[in-house]
Amino acid sequence: MENKKSYIPIKVFISYLVLVLLFGSVAWFLYSETKSFSKNENRFTEKNSSILKVSNVLSDLYETESMARIAIQSESEKDFKDYVAKTIILKVNIDSLKAVVSTPYQIKLLDSVQVLLSKKIQNIQQLKAIKNKTEDEAAVSNAISDLTKMESSMRKLQLEDFVKSPATMGNYERNVLQKYVAYLNQNIPDDSTNTLSKKASDSIISVSKILLNQVQKETANKKKLLNLEENKLLQNELSISDQLRKVLGIIEREIILNTTQNYLGREASLKKTNQIVTTAAIIGLLLTLFFLILILNDFSKTQSYKKQLQAANLKARKLLTSREQLISTVSHDLKTPLSTIIGYTELLINSDLNTKQLYFTKNIKGSSDYISKLVQDLLDFTQIEAGKITIEKIPFSLPDIINEVGNSIQSVYPQKPIQLLLDIDPALQQRIVGDPFRLRQILSNIIGNAFKFTEKGFIKVEVKANFETNKITIQIEDSGIGIAEKNQQLIFEEFTQADDKIEKKYGGTGLGLTISKKMTTILGGTLRVKSALGKGSIFEIQIPLCYDNTLLEKKPLFDTSKKKLIAIIIDYDQSLLQLTTEVLIQHHYSVFPFNNAPEALIWIENNAFDFVITDIQMPDMDGFIFIKELQNTLKLNYKNQAVIAVTGRQDLSLEDYKRAGFATVIRKPFSPKVMLKTINAIFNKSEIPIIPAKNNNSKNGDKLYSLKVLKAFLPNEKEALKEVLKVFMTSSRENLELLEQAALDNNYTQIKNITHKMNPMFKQIEAFDISNILDQLELKDTESPEINRAVRDLKNKIPVLFIRLEKEIN
Repeated sequence: MENKKSYIPIKVFISYLVLVLLFGSVAWFLYSETKSFSKNENRFTEKNSSILKVSNVLSDLYETESMARIAIQSESEKDFKDYVAKTIILKVNIDSLKAVVSTPYQIKLLDSVQVLLSKKIQNIQQLKAIKNKTEDEAAVSNAISDLTKMESSMRKLQLEDFVKSPATMGNYERNVLQKYVAYLNQNIPDDSTNTLSKKASDSIISVSKILLNQVQKETANKKKLLNLEENKLLQNELSISDQLRKVLGIIEREIILNTTQNYLGREASLKKTNQIVTTAAIIGLLLTLFFLILILNDFSKTQSYKKQLQAANLKARKLLTSREQLISTVSHDLKTPLSTIIGYTELLINSDLNTKQLYFTKNIKGSSDYISKLVQDLLDFTQIEAGKITIEKIPFSLPDIINEVGNSIQSVYPQKPIQLLLDIDPALQQRIVGDPFRLRQILSNIIGNAFKFTEKGFIKVEVKANFETNKITIQIEDSGIGIAEKNQQLIFEEFTQADDKIEKKYGGTGLGLTISKKMTTILGGTLRVKSALGKGSIFEIQIPLCYDNTLLEKKPLFDTSKKKLIAIIIDYDQSLLQLTTEVLIQHHYSVFPFNNAPEALIWIENNAFDFVITDIQMPDMDGFIFIKELQNTLKLNYKNQAVIAVTGRQDLSLEDYKRAGFATVIRKPFSPKVMLKTINAIFNKSEIPIIPAKNNNSKNGDKLYSLKVLKAFLPNEKEALKEVLKVFMTSSRENLELLEQAALDNNYTQIKNITHKMNPMFKQIEAFDISNILDQLELKDTESPEINRAVRDLKNKIPVLFIRLEKEIN
């Protein structure tokens, strides 16, 4: 599948960013419009207040004018004072109105209103003064009237004696009538008794009337002037009132106009806001749809890629699982014959061999060890990648492990002049808690590489305890070829070495350091390297420090050689069963071998024993079921004797086996030395040795078979070899018939059991062509056509092999 890069996060980010920017812009515009609208609203409120105040002022003005008319027409001084007080209040209101008007022109108009009000007060005062003068004229007229009445009482004639309303007469008729009345008054006869006094009185009255008439005439003239002035004042009063109404009307109209403009502005602002919100909503909807389409398009592509990746991942997982199962199964099948090879090799080395035979035997042992390490590295790497590595937490002696690993590896390179220096902190003489098996693997890889890449000089292992950090630091320093700085991280990658020439010269798979680094990380530590090309290397391991606080009881060692212990051996593989039996017999054990667990249980029911060694993977009853039966059956002679598990499985830890009831576990392939050490440790109640599991990986050759391994197991035993081969051929023919029938019945379980039983011996005689077919049938749940084809191949190839074997043994 092509490498596709998803832009969905970027597109989602851009879409959110655009929407946020749009939202921010709209919010900014709305804020601006809201702010403007708020100002307009405040101005509108202020204008409403102004209009209200102008209305109040106009109302007060009309009330003042009414009071002014009353003050003018009334003679009461109180009415005038009320008018003046109301006018003062009006002026105060006008002053307050100045604070809310907006233009200097309006303020000027209000000032003119106040001036006009002051003039109006003065005008009314003058009008009242003129009115008082008019009342003086009336008093003169009354005096003249009274004098006229006196004349009448003194026998004087008047115009009223002749005409009812003299004032309505014309000037000429009135003058004629007055002259006639005056003539008659002159000819009226007087009383002789009071002639002198009458004359004097007449003289006084006449003079008074003349004077009063003159006053009346002057008053009439003044009245005319006063009337003119009053009319002028009234005109002024009307003018002032008009001016007041005009000024206040102008102010009111301006305020109303401004208010209308503010209202229109507010409406425009609201309309603009609605337009902005509507436009933003439309744009936001369009952008959302646009980005939604883009994202959904990418999402659909991503889903398609995801499905492809899931399919590829599933396929990769299946391949990894198949690889893991293949390596695990192959390693298990290799461990059984490899254990046989290693065991018989050690037996041969300890027997009487000439120089040539000893040389061959040591070569076999060296090749076996190399193959064991190669397969074990592959198995460990597969388990690390699958996350199935289990870590033990058991007490062990770190100095013992370092001494054992160092001396063991040094013994492999006796020809190299290399000095091994061990410097171990005395504080680490006490046992610590950890996984000695995994630590031994790490040290074996690194110290082994140090010996491998050092031709001469020294290898120094320095171990220190740091109580501040609770860490153990192990430094392995060598004087070897060194590593270039650019390759110092490359050496920790799988199947990689520092230089292509190294593989040709020194060999190796490039997995050792990879496994060591990953294993150190699993243990909670670190692995680092310091090196210079041509000057050697320093590998530094740091792991957690945890002391074992349990007390060890010191007991005398139990010498197993002084007492002939009874051992029960259970193994499905007949050859490995014979090998284990032979090794224990050589070391003075009484051995009872069984190739299936049920038979062993029957024997144990009626016989005493000291310990049991049992295989785990067996067809009829595996090791776990066997130990349950052993523990739960009361009739058996079982009194918690040690049961040692033998297996090639790597997926279970030592604790798993101990929980099941086993004393310990020996992992295939193993050497007789490991088995003997384990038995001694159990009976001496000392620390059980943890030995790394070994594996074999045989390669198919050009020959049809080889009896070299079997002849090494049975040296100088031609009859025994012949008997073993006859039994092998007979059982193989029977198993082949059973296999053919199981294939016809599609019984996969039976096919696996039969092939598992047949395969070890074919591998022992190195008939790899046939062994590979049996591997395929045992490892895979293949379909019927493949099974039938494989069975036909076996039916064709096995008879040919047996013909060759019969010729050789006869």
